[in-house]
Amino acid sequence: MSRHDPSRPKPPTLHDVAQRAGVSAMTASRALNGKPRVSAETREAVAAAVAELGYVPNTSARMLAGRTVRRIALLHGGATTSAYLGELLLGALDEAPARNVHLTVEQCPDRATMPELVAQIVEAHVAGVILPPPLCDRAELVEGLTAAGIAVVAIAPDRETEALASVSTDDRGAAYEMTRHLIELGHRRIALIEGTSRHRSSTRRRHGYVDALRDHDMALEQDLIEAGDFSYRSGLIAAERLLGRAERPTAIFACNDDMAAAAVTIAHQMKISVPGELSICGFDDTPLADAIWPRLTTIRQPIKEMSRKAMAILCTRLWPDGQDEASADPEHLRLPFELRRRQSDAVPPIGQ
Repeated sequence: MSRHDPSRPKPPTLHDVAQRAGVSAMTASRALNGKPRVSAETREAVAAAVAELGYVPNTSARMLAGRTVRRIALLHGGATTSAYLGELLLGALDEAPARNVHLTVEQCPDRATMPELVAQIVEAHVAGVILPPPLCDRAELVEGLTAAGIAVVAIAPDRETEALASVSTDDRGAAYEMTRHLIELGHRRIALIEGTSRHRSSTRRRHGYVDALRDHDMALEQDLIEAGDFSYRSGLIAAERLLGRAERPTAIFACNDDMAAAAVTIAHQMKISVPGELSICGFDDTPLADAIWPRLTTIRQPIKEMSRKAMAILCTRLWPDGQDEASADPEHLRLPFELRRRQSDAVPPIGQ
């Protein structure tokens, strides 16, 4: 019979064991690995399920994950844009060879439950994970991974906590600087295209926008704020609404480059000159910002460097080098942002 014969039944998984025992995958894992806080009754139920299903834990793979082969996973969900994910991957891949680490990428389905996600990562045999937003803000996921003995570093979490190492930048401060930049150019009708509410970074960027308006004695006009979800398509819809109004804005600040690029497309379609009649700015400084015309003025968020630093923190904790000891306290790194001015912004038209 061929190795890949589809008629051959698949071997049982940890998730199958958990279902048979009537417990979560995380609890089944703890029971199998002799972890504390598992009742004798639960251990017996898990042992019975293992016997009934013929489940064989991949012990050798687990040993490799923590020793000979060092495995770190980068997790991402459906709300992560391809440009953002690409930068995360590049950063982790840059750091991995120097650390003798094998990087795996795990997609977390939007509809999966937290126990299912934890079981998925446990079965990937990784020693640590890099969690970008919005996954890093799902406390149950972080707690489940930690309880399973997997180290976690968050990228741009909603807030820093003592229990979780993180790498981030100042989203609120960066959005403030971009809005102030547009105000100082002379713009008074500055629109905002927000990202998805599932990303706390979107909320922080909105706060920065509002802070700058307030500090410059400018009223917050709700009709100048449109919802997006960080996708190019949502940017098209938001820009069509903003630019279809009788009194349109003279500047649009989009909460990422994908949506800003979409706004540029709509402006071109409507024969609106960028930046002669309309300034458009983005956030992230992904490769897209330098590839479209006009090239985008944007906030450079060091996504690649954040991912590289997250990988370094995990490796230092899991596999201290030589005489170095892993830090007992989680690290919280805050990397600087930069406003990169290109060709998509200018002073507003005379009279506006």
